[in-house]
Amino acid sequence: MSTPRELADTATGGIGASALRPDGVLKVRGEFAYSSDLWAEDMLWGATLRSPHPHARIRGIDITAALQVPGVHAVLTHEDVPGRNRYGLKHVDQPVLAEDLVRFRGEPVALVAADHPETARRAADRIEVDYAVLEPVTDPQRAAHDESLPRLHPDGNVVRHQRVVRGDPDAAADVVVSGTYTVGMQDQAFLGPESGLAIPAEDGGVDLYLATQDLHSDRAQTAASLGLDPELVRMTMSGVGGAFGGREDLSIQVHVCMLALRTGRPVKMVYGREESFYGHVHRHPATMYYEHGATRDGRLVYVKARQYFDGGAYASKTPVVVGNGTTLGVGPYEVPNVQVEGWGLYTNNPPCGAMRGLGAVQPTFAYESQMDKLAAALQLDPVELRVRNAIAQGGTIPTGQRLDYPAPVAELLQRVRDLPMPDERSAPHRSGGPVDVRELPGGASNTTHGEGVVRGVGYGVTIKNICYAEGADDFSTARVGLQVVGGEPAALVHTAAAEVGQGVVTVQQQIARSELGVQRVAVHPNDTSVGPAGSSSASRQTYVTGGAVQLACQAVREALFERAGELFDVPAEGLSLEGGKLVSDGGGVLGELAEVLGDEVIERTRRYHHRPTFPMDEDGRSERVQVQHAFSAHRAVVDVDTELGLVKVVQLACAQDVGKAINPDSVRGQVQGGSAQGLGLAVMEEVQVSGGMIRNPSFTDYLIPTILDMPPVEIDLLERADPNAPYGVRGVGEPPTISTTPAVVSAIRQATGLELAHTPVAPEHIAIGDVSPGLAQRCG
Repeated sequence: MSTPRELADTATGGIGASALRPDGVLKVRGEFAYSSDLWAEDMLWGATLRSPHPHARIRGIDITAALQVPGVHAVLTHEDVPGRNRYGLKHVDQPVLAEDLVRFRGEPVALVAADHPETARRAADRIEVDYAVLEPVTDPQRAAHDESLPRLHPDGNVVRHQRVVRGDPDAAADVVVSGTYTVGMQDQAFLGPESGLAIPAEDGGVDLYLATQDLHSDRAQTAASLGLDPELVRMTMSGVGGAFGGREDLSIQVHVCMLALRTGRPVKMVYGREESFYGHVHRHPATMYYEHGATRDGRLVYVKARQYFDGGAYASKTPVVVGNGTTLGVGPYEVPNVQVEGWGLYTNNPPCGAMRGLGAVQPTFAYESQMDKLAAALQLDPVELRVRNAIAQGGTIPTGQRLDYPAPVAELLQRVRDLPMPDERSAPHRSGGPVDVRELPGGASNTTHGEGVVRGVGYGVTIKNICYAEGADDFSTARVGLQVVGGEPAALVHTAAAEVGQGVVTVQQQIARSELGVQRVAVHPNDTSVGPAGSSSASRQTYVTGGAVQLACQAVREALFERAGELFDVPAEGLSLEGGKLVSDGGGVLGELAEVLGDEVIERTRRYHHRPTFPMDEDGRSERVQVQHAFSAHRAVVDVDTELGLVKVVQLACAQDVGKAINPDSVRGQVQGGSAQGLGLAVMEEVQVSGGMIRNPSFTDYLIPTILDMPPVEIDLLERADPNAPYGVRGVGEPPTISTTPAVVSAIRQATGLELAHTPVAPEHIAIGDVSPGLAQRCG
């Protein structure tokens, strides 16, 4: 165990140290305050009435009975939306409250505020809505091509169609493999449901305390729907119980503010688990058709692909998913001839949007499955095939963008292959006794003692863009102040970067300590009183907010040196900070930093922009479509009970290039957590949708990995600095999620000999046989 002194040292580390998270101990002890813990005097509770139909016309709404319930203070419908009754991240297409149509099961129709949460729910149940039920559109491929289907939105059912073409896709190849691959709908499965507290203000505005991934985007959309100036909508981050993309879209934001402004009292909303499944977006299910052609010695000649992403009822991040899916659709490989075509579609299935690995998870499963199939056809080792085709620095992706930074794909594959393998299954239990059945497929259920269990090994590698792309203005703002507090110099960092569990608060502290030479660094609560930081998504916050904090710290330091230069009559350019002291190149220590600062507060605000990206033309060409790419490779070792179809993941190994590990322990935690989420998609996580209806909206029926499901994770971190990024960093959080899934499924294939073209792999796919192609309709 660490001593208090050791803990204090790790809590004050700079760049490269494994500094402790300031919220870590509180979370472990159960003392951390989440948004669902918020409370205010005289507070009311909000509830939402949602559509029971995936597609229906609203002929009328009667709120009379709800208003008669004792304790009810307000019942609101679309007629009460004070501003624009539409919002959306990319397309402003989603109603705050449904008007004439509902487009998915669970769409919000009305709101209630009452003095008790159960009263609010009972009152919502008494609202009478006259629906004319319509036939739902549930097949995304038909939505793409069948003009006879109902148009779910004025512009039709195609959210985005994108082609990426390079060279001659019809080039001749010696060996050709093809396949159809499907990926099920995955939920972010964050443990803290949507929640927030809105407090009406005397100036006619509102203060909202909530869990989100992007304060300023929320504010802009909420203000437009409230009909208020954005400055009158003040948002403050509260404790976030997980996000993974599911908090990028609005949920309670406009609703709870409407109720607070109507009643003139604070209003709190907290979703239950089932409502949370309906109330946020999910990962896009996808159907993908791939064809790979190669020479006899294993060089890729061409890749052709068609990708269909089911966006559900509203656009959300579907345009970005299509952009990422097509530009990254051939993987981290040099392919001279490419034709990838992607569609993002509107259907009456649940809305889909951002989730960790946005737009790269689905094609990675497909192209890595193809690489395994190609290796078998060529009788090549699957790692060797990947190494022969791996992209490297100076290589070009299908859009025409040249990678002008390290791309150690071949090295990652070789290193992950060389990581230690787990013990053979036949070895005695580590205690010296017989094999522990908990380490076999089926675990503690004691389904097998090893008979019929086969071991398999599989690999997966991925490429993922970091930060926003395709010409989006990507930046973050930081305000840094330096002053004396209690006789010691201290820094205060203020950004709007959402801390959603990834550790960006710790990163900001570490940067300030390194840049300013002080140990005491506090991070101001995230709110909208400082400039935007963009969303905590696309593995971008360490890159862009880290860059903004660095610039602001450097500006503070320059101002400090100018002050010290005047005070000591020395050149400012010859000064530096070391251990809280001001040091001159020529004169040694000039004095304590606290003495130089005195009563003055030096504060500077800076905005960081990474180098620009550019949109694609109609054939997917772009000089720089994405600012940076990250790479990770996984090896999975699994034991499979081929009779019962049960899988035990014995070990995961990951090699990942992180550019620069600002906080090595935090980086390893990201790799472990991402690997768990990828494992979940490989063998258990799927939102079951039939006829537009979610069939498993609970953690009883929607399964996620527990500590009993997670194997040991061997991690090998590379630090190949990106010269274009602050400190050389490279986004970390998403790649390990993406490369885990194909590695685990590949290992199951190797153990069973089955094709397994659908993920997650269910027991019946193994025990009964590979029925994956038929599962393409599972989400329709």
